[in-house]
Amino acid sequence: MPEESIDDIDFTKLNENAISRPLVSHIYTADPSAHYFNGKIYIYPSHDVDAGEAFDDLGSHFAMEDYHVISMDSIDAEAVDNGVALHVTDVPWAEKQMWAPDAAYKDGKYYLFFPAKAHDGVFRIGVAVGDSPIGPFIAQPEAIKGSFSIDPAVFEDGDGSYYMYFGGLWGGQLQRWRSGKFNAESPDSPTAHIPKDNEGALLPIIAKMSDTLLEFAEEPKEIEILDENGDLLLAGDTNRRFFEASWMHKYNDTYYFSYSTGDTHFICYAIGDNPYGPFTYGGKILEPVVGWTSHHSICKVEDTWYLFYHDSSLSQGVTHLRSVKVTELEHLEDGSIRTIEPYSK
Repeated sequence: MPEESIDDIDFTKLNENAISRPLVSHIYTADPSAHYFNGKIYIYPSHDVDAGEAFDDLGSHFAMEDYHVISMDSIDAEAVDNGVALHVTDVPWAEKQMWAPDAAYKDGKYYLFFPAKAHDGVFRIGVAVGDSPIGPFIAQPEAIKGSFSIDPAVFEDGDGSYYMYFGGLWGGQLQRWRSGKFNAESPDSPTAHIPKDNEGALLPIIAKMSDTLLEFAEEPKEIEILDENGDLLLAGDTNRRFFEASWMHKYNDTYYFSYSTGDTHFICYAIGDNPYGPFTYGGKILEPVVGWTSHHSICKVEDTWYLFYHDSSLSQGVTHLRSVKVTELEHLEDGSIRTIEPYSK
């Protein structure tokens, strides 16, 4: 349900028909990265605030400045806001726009991974460390060497290896790194440097993490997303190609890479047999929600899988004021994922 139709929405009816409710309503939260640590659910969202910035396709109105951690004792329990876990003023290298984060646990420590614009206007990815899943987190003095763009998602595989997936188009600047270096030309254009429709789509990025989880253990590389014929998805295939919001989960020894298609507002997935891919497009996980963006995570809680996502229903369609929600996710017998309709008919 993209933003163009906002004026036609009856929000009272829409909220009645929504399959889930906002987990918290006293603040706006988005881009939820959910984890099940030590028998409890922890959600690491971005924190939406109205900073008075004008809407543009560079995402300037997404002016978030800190992170709160939301916790739940069970999937049906009340969600608790544990307060500020990290603020942009606590990150020496960062200037603004603390966008979608993720978290990981290793050897008694909790790691918060986050993108932010450095003082030169270029998005980098940082990491902060804490002793508790709710923080506070202490940021490393520098961004991760070799990091760029946005939307880090860190996946722990069964052998104890950790991988970061990242990247986002338009305001996320991924297209500006096509040559391997940041291209600063046409700074006010979100679509400058985007491939032509008949060219291969821009691809998400993966890097294995070091044992400390503070650095990359290798040079970041692209992840191929293929169509049913084994060909790369094209840039013009906007209903299926990657835009932002990487996530990885593993089910029955199969790797599911999921992501947002951005301007067409779908959450999709692709399937592979290893963390690096290639991944073959599998289908849609979530149909469009109210608001421009769609961003998610997938988390197993005890024996059930859940999709954590957001929409702008609480703010009555304000794109940059979103609310985190959760609903059950179903893997079918053939390995596919059942598509979720966020609002009943």
